[in-house]
Amino acid sequence: MGLNIPSRAAAPGKRVATAVLLGIALLMLGACSAEEQQEWKNLAMPSPVTEQGPHIFDLWRWAWVAALATGVIVWGLIFYVIWRFRRRHQDDVPVQTRYNLPLEIFYTIAPIMMVVVFFYWTVNVQNEVTEVKSDPDVVIDVVGQQWSWTFNYTEEGEDGRTPYTVGTVGERPLLVLPVDQTVQFNLHSPDVNHSFGVPAFLMKLDVIPGRVNKFQVTPSELGTYAGKCFEYCGVSHSRMLFNVKIVSEADYQAHLAELAARDDVADEPLLGGSDAYTQAGLDSGQDDVEEGFPAEDDDEEGGQE
Repeated sequence: MGLNIPSRAAAPGKRVATAVLLGIALLMLGACSAEEQQEWKNLAMPSPVTEQGPHIFDLWRWAWVAALATGVIVWGLIFYVIWRFRRRHQDDVPVQTRYNLPLEIFYTIAPIMMVVVFFYWTVNVQNEVTEVKSDPDVVIDVVGQQWSWTFNYTEEGEDGRTPYTVGTVGERPLLVLPVDQTVQFNLHSPDVNHSFGVPAFLMKLDVIPGRVNKFQVTPSELGTYAGKCFEYCGVSHSRMLFNVKIVSEADYQAHLAELAARDDVADEPLLGGSDAYTQAGLDSGQDDVEEGFPAEDDDEEGGQE
């Protein structure tokens, strides 16, 4: 009795279906915006716009290379074993191997070496992007509060005064930075933990009550970029958004003059905002009230004793 050979009539149909799916995938990729296409090329990472950003970007890119290389090796070994040790006859019994010493040494040593290499380069990049040099060109005292941001251009005004921008839940604040100048961010919080980050900087840092975290960037590309809080901080966390505009030195000075003309200037940095709940024990509490920011009553939700 002969064997029934399956018909191959369906093969052309499979080829057509594959071609259609490939065409749809290419069409969808082509419909992406230029920014989205750039993120695809950057492996879902924005293009860095600071001098410190490329250090993080290179770590991210080479981590992908290492992950893909690991995947190729693992899947290659899997398919090799499937093909090399496949059953060739119905009565074949595979050779029973209790262990393979070279293979066991390999899959023990290789992951350890990968962790060591990743740790080494991660520490190098971390040291590079968190280095705080003395005498930065600009100091910005950032206040994250429920649920917006206050940006103090510390001692950037006339006679050493501090122009500032205060955001609210309903009004997204704008942070203006000069290009090619080292900017230091001092991060404050009068209520709960926040996280200050700008995706285009490839950098974020926690904002913790009672602790002033700091980091520096040197903007290198003109443009407007989005920023937000990266740590859940309450019911309106999703509205803790802000914009960053990197401008020329002349435009930066013009922005400071505009803030001064609106009388948005103080003798010292403001460590609160119109939507901030002050925290007991912080020296900023009374200062915020004196600068014109209303304190929350103790009997209101979220108030402090």
